[in-house]
Amino acid sequence: MAFFKGVDFFPHGVRLPIVKNRRFFIGISWALAILSLLLMVTKGLNFGVDFKGGSILEVRSKTGPVDLGKLRDLGNGLGIGGLQVQGFSIPTDALIRIEAQAGGDDAQQAATKKLTDALGGNFEIRNVEVVGPAVSSELKSAGIWAVAISLLGILAYVWFRFEWQFAVAAVLALVHDVFITCGVFAFMRYEFDLSVVAALLTLAGYSVNDTVVVFDRIRENMRKYKKMSLWELIDLSVNETLSRTILTAGTVFLAVLALYVFGTEVIHGFSFAMLFGVIIGTWSSIFVAAPLLIFFGLKRDNEKAVESGLAAAKAK
Repeated sequence: MAFFKGVDFFPHGVRLPIVKNRRFFIGISWALAILSLLLMVTKGLNFGVDFKGGSILEVRSKTGPVDLGKLRDLGNGLGIGGLQVQGFSIPTDALIRIEAQAGGDDAQQAATKKLTDALGGNFEIRNVEVVGPAVSSELKSAGIWAVAISLLGILAYVWFRFEWQFAVAAVLALVHDVFITCGVFAFMRYEFDLSVVAALLTLAGYSVNDTVVVFDRIRENMRKYKKMSLWELIDLSVNETLSRTILTAGTVFLAVLALYVFGTEVIHGFSFAMLFGVIIGTWSSIFVAAPLLIFFGLKRDNEKAVESGLAAAKAK
Protein backbone atom coordinates (compact mmCIF):
# COMPACT_ATOMS: atom_id res chain seq x y z
CA MET A 1 0.00 0.00 0.00
CA ALA A 2 3.01 2.28 0.44
CA PHE A 3 3.11 2.67 -3.34
CA PHE A 4 -0.17 4.62 -3.28
CA LYS A 5 0.95 7.15 -0.69
CA GLY A 6 2.54 9.30 -3.37
CA VAL A 7 6.07 10.59 -3.72
CA ASP A 8 7.75 13.98 -3.80
CA PHE A 9 8.76 15.18 -7.23
CA PHE A 10 12.01 16.29 -5.61
CA PRO A 11 13.37 14.14 -2.74
CA HIS A 12 13.63 15.79 0.67
CA GLY A 13 17.40 15.69 0.55
CA VAL A 14 17.66 17.93 -2.54
CA ARG A 15 18.96 21.42 -1.75
CA LEU A 16 19.37 23.67 -4.78
CA PRO A 17 21.76 26.58 -3.96
CA ILE A 18 19.34 29.24 -5.15
CA VAL A 19 20.30 32.13 -2.86
CA LYS A 20 24.02 31.50 -3.32
CA ASN A 21 23.56 31.96 -7.10
CA ARG A 22 20.95 34.70 -6.77
CA ARG A 23 22.95 37.27 -8.74
CA PHE A 24 23.13 34.90 -11.70
CA PHE A 25 19.43 33.98 -11.65
CA ILE A 26 18.18 37.53 -11.08
CA GLY A 27 20.68 38.96 -13.58
CA ILE A 28 19.61 36.56 -16.35
CA SER A 29 15.93 37.12 -15.57
CA TRP A 30 16.08 40.91 -15.62
CA ALA A 31 18.35 40.97 -18.66
CA LEU A 32 15.58 39.09 -20.51
CA ALA A 33 12.96 41.46 -19.09
CA ILE A 34 14.91 44.55 -20.27
CA LEU A 35 15.50 42.94 -23.67
CA SER A 36 11.75 42.28 -23.89
CA LEU A 37 11.02 45.92 -23.05
CA LEU A 38 13.41 47.05 -25.79
CA LEU A 39 11.67 44.72 -28.27
CA MET A 40 8.30 46.21 -27.35
CA VAL A 41 9.66 49.74 -27.85
CA THR A 42 11.54 49.06 -31.12
CA LYS A 43 9.45 46.38 -32.87
CA GLY A 44 6.20 47.04 -31.05
CA LEU A 45 3.42 44.58 -30.37
CA ASN A 46 1.40 43.16 -33.23
CA PHE A 47 -1.93 44.54 -32.01
CA GLY A 48 -5.04 42.74 -33.15
CA VAL A 49 -8.36 44.20 -34.25
CA ASP A 50 -9.35 44.77 -30.62
CA PHE A 51 -6.60 47.37 -30.20
CA LYS A 52 -6.17 48.95 -33.66
CA GLY A 53 -9.64 48.63 -35.13
CA GLY A 54 -10.85 46.64 -38.12
CA SER A 55 -13.09 43.68 -38.88
CA ILE A 56 -12.93 39.95 -38.28
CA LEU A 57 -14.96 37.49 -40.35
CA GLU A 58 -15.23 33.80 -39.58
CA VAL A 59 -16.24 31.95 -42.74
CA ARG A 60 -16.92 28.35 -43.77
CA SER A 61 -16.49 27.04 -47.31
CA LYS A 62 -19.46 25.20 -48.81
CA THR A 63 -17.36 23.61 -51.56
CA GLY A 64 -14.60 21.87 -49.59
CA PRO A 65 -11.32 22.85 -47.91
CA VAL A 66 -10.46 26.56 -48.04
CA ASP A 67 -7.68 27.67 -50.39
CA LEU A 68 -6.14 30.38 -48.21
CA GLY A 69 -4.05 31.82 -51.05
CA LYS A 70 -7.03 32.31 -53.36
CA LEU A 71 -9.09 33.74 -50.52
CA ARG A 72 -6.30 36.23 -49.74
CA ASP A 73 -5.97 37.24 -53.41
CA LEU A 74 -9.75 37.72 -53.66
CA GLY A 75 -9.78 40.09 -50.71
CA ASN A 76 -6.66 42.02 -51.74
CA GLY A 77 -8.24 42.80 -55.13
CA LEU A 78 -11.14 44.68 -53.53
CA GLY A 79 -9.15 47.81 -52.61
CA ILE A 80 -9.80 47.56 -48.89
CA GLY A 81 -6.17 47.15 -47.81
CA GLY A 82 -4.20 44.07 -46.91
CA LEU A 83 -6.05 41.09 -45.47
CA GLN A 84 -4.86 38.53 -42.96
CA VAL A 85 -6.26 35.08 -43.66
CA GLN A 86 -5.78 32.21 -41.20
CA GLY A 87 -6.92 28.63 -41.36
CA PHE A 88 -8.54 26.66 -38.56
CA SER A 89 -8.01 23.08 -37.49
CA ILE A 90 -11.20 22.46 -39.49
CA PRO A 91 -10.04 22.72 -43.17
CA THR A 92 -13.31 24.25 -44.37
CA ASP A 93 -13.11 27.18 -41.93
CA ALA A 94 -11.04 30.38 -42.13
CA LEU A 95 -10.60 33.65 -40.26
CA ILE A 96 -10.29 36.89 -42.27
CA ARG A 97 -9.06 40.16 -40.75
CA ILE A 98 -9.65 43.48 -42.53
CA GLU A 99 -7.42 46.36 -41.44
CA ALA A 100 -8.93 49.58 -40.06
CA GLN A 101 -10.23 51.83 -42.84
CA ALA A 102 -9.36 55.53 -43.05
CA GLY A 103 -12.98 56.69 -43.32
CA GLY A 104 -14.07 55.59 -39.84
CA ASP A 105 -16.95 53.30 -38.88
CA ASP A 106 -18.96 53.83 -42.08
CA ALA A 107 -15.94 52.96 -44.25
CA GLN A 108 -15.26 49.90 -42.12
CA GLN A 109 -18.82 48.67 -42.51
CA ALA A 110 -18.63 49.28 -46.28
CA ALA A 111 -15.35 47.32 -46.56
CA THR A 112 -16.85 44.43 -44.60
CA LYS A 113 -19.93 44.38 -46.85
CA LYS A 114 -17.74 44.50 -49.97
CA LEU A 115 -15.86 41.41 -48.83
CA THR A 116 -18.98 39.46 -47.85
CA ASP A 117 -20.53 40.25 -51.25
CA ALA A 118 -17.31 39.08 -52.99
CA LEU A 119 -17.38 35.78 -51.11
CA GLY A 120 -20.79 35.13 -52.64
CA GLY A 121 -22.64 31.88 -52.12
CA ASN A 122 -19.50 29.75 -51.82
CA PHE A 123 -18.97 30.73 -48.18
CA GLU A 124 -21.15 30.79 -45.11
CA ILE A 125 -20.49 33.87 -42.93
CA ARG A 126 -20.46 32.40 -39.44
CA ASN A 127 -19.48 35.47 -37.46
CA VAL A 128 -18.62 39.14 -38.10
CA GLU A 129 -16.96 41.47 -35.58
CA VAL A 130 -16.27 45.14 -36.31
CA VAL A 131 -14.22 47.37 -33.97
CA GLY A 132 -13.95 51.09 -34.70
CA PRO A 133 -10.85 53.22 -33.96
CA ALA A 134 -12.45 54.97 -30.97
CA VAL A 135 -13.48 51.68 -29.38
CA SER A 136 -10.07 50.09 -30.03
CA SER A 137 -8.32 53.05 -28.35
CA GLU A 138 -10.58 52.68 -25.31
CA LEU A 139 -9.93 48.93 -25.20
CA LYS A 140 -6.15 49.47 -25.32
CA SER A 141 -6.32 51.98 -22.47
CA ALA A 142 -8.60 49.67 -20.46
CA GLY A 143 -6.19 46.75 -20.98
CA ILE A 144 -3.22 48.76 -19.68
CA TRP A 145 -5.18 49.95 -16.66
CA ALA A 146 -6.41 46.42 -15.93
CA VAL A 147 -2.85 45.08 -15.73
CA ALA A 148 -1.58 48.08 -13.72
CA ILE A 149 -4.44 47.95 -11.19
CA SER A 150 -4.05 44.19 -10.76
CA LEU A 151 -0.34 44.66 -9.93
CA LEU A 152 -1.18 47.39 -7.40
CA GLY A 153 -3.85 45.16 -5.86
CA ILE A 154 -1.36 42.30 -5.55
CA LEU A 155 1.17 44.69 -3.96
CA ALA A 156 -1.40 45.74 -1.34
CA TYR A 157 -2.52 42.15 -0.68
CA VAL A 158 0.99 40.75 -0.18
CA TRP A 159 2.00 43.78 1.95
CA PHE A 160 -1.04 43.20 4.15
CA ARG A 161 -0.24 39.50 4.58
CA PHE A 162 3.53 39.81 4.99
CA GLU A 163 5.95 42.77 5.03
CA TRP A 164 6.91 45.37 2.44
CA GLN A 165 9.95 43.35 1.30
CA PHE A 166 7.69 40.43 0.34
CA ALA A 167 5.23 42.73 -1.47
CA VAL A 168 7.87 44.52 -3.54
CA ALA A 169 9.61 41.23 -4.41
CA ALA A 170 6.30 39.67 -5.53
CA VAL A 171 5.34 42.64 -7.73
CA LEU A 172 8.82 42.86 -9.30
CA ALA A 173 8.59 39.15 -10.14
CA LEU A 174 5.16 39.73 -11.73
CA VAL A 175 6.40 42.72 -13.73
CA HIS A 176 9.27 40.51 -14.91
CA ASP A 177 6.73 37.84 -16.01
CA VAL A 178 4.57 40.35 -17.91
CA PHE A 179 7.54 42.01 -19.66
CA ILE A 180 9.05 38.73 -20.86
CA THR A 181 5.72 37.32 -22.04
CA CYS A 182 4.97 40.53 -23.98
CA GLY A 183 8.53 40.48 -25.33
CA VAL A 184 7.97 37.00 -26.78
CA PHE A 185 4.80 38.26 -28.49
CA ALA A 186 6.74 41.22 -29.93
CA PHE A 187 9.58 38.99 -31.14
CA MET A 188 7.38 36.29 -32.69
CA ARG A 189 4.83 38.81 -34.03
CA TYR A 190 1.94 36.91 -32.51
CA GLU A 191 -1.26 38.89 -32.48
CA PHE A 192 -1.81 40.76 -29.21
CA ASP A 193 -5.49 41.25 -28.40
CA LEU A 194 -7.87 41.30 -25.45
CA SER A 195 -7.62 37.53 -24.97
CA VAL A 196 -3.87 37.93 -24.37
CA VAL A 197 -4.56 40.65 -21.77
CA ALA A 198 -6.94 38.20 -20.09
CA ALA A 199 -4.14 35.60 -20.14
CA LEU A 200 -1.71 38.09 -18.53
CA LEU A 201 -4.19 38.82 -15.73
CA THR A 202 -4.75 35.09 -15.23
CA LEU A 203 -0.99 34.53 -15.08
CA ALA A 204 -0.57 37.31 -12.54
CA GLY A 205 -3.03 35.53 -10.24
CA TYR A 206 -1.42 32.14 -10.84
CA SER A 207 2.14 33.40 -10.33
CA VAL A 208 1.38 35.32 -7.15
CA ASN A 209 -0.35 32.24 -5.74
CA ASP A 210 2.86 30.25 -6.24
CA THR A 211 4.94 33.08 -4.80
CA VAL A 212 2.74 33.42 -1.71
CA VAL A 213 3.12 29.68 -1.01
CA VAL A 214 6.92 30.09 -1.02
CA PHE A 215 6.72 33.27 1.10
CA ASP A 216 4.42 31.56 3.59
CA ARG A 217 6.96 28.76 4.05
CA ILE A 218 9.75 31.33 4.53
CA ARG A 219 7.75 33.12 7.23
CA GLU A 220 6.91 29.80 8.91
CA ASN A 221 10.58 28.74 8.92
CA MET A 222 11.67 32.13 10.28
CA ARG A 223 9.69 31.31 13.43
CA LYS A 224 10.85 27.69 13.47
CA TYR A 225 14.60 28.08 12.90
CA LYS A 226 15.71 30.98 15.04
CA LYS A 227 19.45 30.44 14.61
CA MET A 228 19.59 29.46 10.94
CA SER A 229 21.04 32.13 8.65
CA LEU A 230 18.52 33.88 6.43
CA TRP A 231 20.31 32.63 3.30
CA GLU A 232 20.02 28.99 4.38
CA LEU A 233 16.44 29.51 5.53
CA ILE A 234 15.27 30.90 2.17
CA ASP A 235 17.03 28.07 0.33
CA LEU A 236 15.39 25.53 2.65
CA SER A 237 11.95 27.08 2.19
CA VAL A 238 12.16 27.22 -1.61
CA ASN A 239 13.39 23.63 -1.79
CA GLU A 240 10.65 22.41 0.57
CA THR A 241 7.98 23.87 -1.74
CA LEU A 242 9.76 22.91 -4.98
CA SER A 243 7.88 19.65 -5.48
CA ARG A 244 4.51 21.35 -5.06
CA THR A 245 5.48 24.25 -7.34
CA ILE A 246 6.72 22.03 -10.19
CA LEU A 247 3.79 19.60 -10.02
CA THR A 248 1.22 22.42 -9.97
CA ALA A 249 2.91 24.12 -12.92
CA GLY A 250 3.11 20.82 -14.81
CA THR A 251 -0.59 20.16 -14.32
CA VAL A 252 -1.59 23.64 -15.52
CA PHE A 253 0.85 23.40 -18.44
CA LEU A 254 -0.66 20.11 -19.67
CA ALA A 255 -4.19 21.49 -19.43
CA VAL A 256 -3.28 24.64 -21.40
CA LEU A 257 -1.27 22.58 -23.90
CA ALA A 258 -4.41 20.61 -24.72
CA LEU A 259 -6.25 23.91 -25.19
CA TYR A 260 -3.50 25.16 -27.52
CA VAL A 261 -3.30 21.95 -29.60
CA PHE A 262 -7.01 21.19 -29.89
CA GLY A 263 -8.47 24.69 -29.53
CA THR A 264 -9.48 26.93 -32.41
CA GLU A 265 -7.34 29.67 -33.96
CA VAL A 266 -9.33 32.31 -32.07
CA ILE A 267 -7.90 31.25 -28.68
CA HIS A 268 -4.35 30.45 -29.80
CA GLY A 269 -3.07 33.80 -28.53
CA PHE A 270 -4.61 33.21 -25.11
CA SER A 271 -3.37 29.63 -24.83
CA PHE A 272 0.15 30.48 -26.04
CA ALA A 273 0.41 33.33 -23.50
CA MET A 274 -0.72 30.90 -20.80
CA LEU A 275 1.74 28.20 -21.91
CA PHE A 276 4.75 30.50 -21.88
CA GLY A 277 3.52 32.41 -18.83
CA VAL A 278 3.24 29.26 -16.69
CA ILE A 279 6.90 28.50 -17.42
CA ILE A 280 8.19 32.01 -16.74
CA GLY A 281 5.89 32.44 -13.72
CA THR A 282 7.18 29.23 -12.14
CA TRP A 283 10.77 30.33 -12.81
CA SER A 284 10.19 33.72 -11.16
CA SER A 285 8.51 32.20 -8.08
CA ILE A 286 11.57 30.00 -7.47
CA PHE A 287 14.56 31.96 -8.77
CA VAL A 288 13.51 35.63 -8.65
CA ALA A 289 10.94 36.48 -5.95
CA ALA A 290 12.51 34.64 -2.98
CA PRO A 291 16.16 35.68 -3.63
CA LEU A 292 15.05 39.33 -3.95
CA LEU A 293 14.24 39.27 -0.22
CA ILE A 294 17.99 39.22 0.50
CA PHE A 295 18.54 42.37 -1.58
CA PHE A 296 15.73 44.18 0.24
CA GLY A 297 17.24 43.48 3.67
CA LEU A 298 14.62 41.15 5.13
CA LYS A 299 15.22 40.71 8.87
CA ARG A 300 13.85 38.51 11.63
CA ASP A 301 11.81 39.94 14.52
CA ASN A 302 14.69 39.46 16.97
CA GLU A 303 17.09 41.30 14.64
CA LYS A 304 14.61 44.18 14.40
CA ALA A 305 14.35 44.30 18.20
CA VAL A 306 18.14 44.47 18.54
CA GLU A 307 18.36 47.27 15.98
CA SER A 308 15.56 49.20 17.73
CA GLY A 309 17.34 48.80 21.06
CA LEU A 310 20.64 50.06 19.62
CA ALA A 311 18.89 53.01 18.03
CA ALA A 312 17.18 53.87 21.33
CA ALA A 313 20.50 53.59 23.19
CA LYS A 314 22.21 55.94 20.72
CA ALA A 315 19.35 58.41 21.05
CA LYS A 316 19.96 58.61 24.82
